[in-house]
Amino acid sequence: MTASKSSISKANSYDGIGDFWDTHDASAYWDEVPSEEFDADVKSRVIYYPLDMSLAQDMRAIAKRMGIPPRDLLEQWVREKLSESAQKATDEVVSASS
Repeated sequence: MTASKSSISKANSYDGIGDFWDTHDASAYWDEVPSEEFDADVKSRVIYYPLDMSLAQDMRAIAKRMGIPPRDLLEQWVREKLSESAQKATDEVVSASS
């Protein structure tokens, strides 16, 4: 690293920069940081669906009793229901072909 690579910390090594930011608050230096613009193409892998408040509260209570996050419980329930639906559809196809 070249001398005084970091304009704010005046450090000349990555360790020195780290040591500086370990003991300083970045908010005190916002005016010294040049602004940058960039494009980001973020592809979300999560889709959110609205849920009635009373259902959400009931689900949170159940998740709390189970010791898991509500999101995990909801995902578990949706997976179970999808599996049941797929099995039912398979059973119906088999019955129709018999």
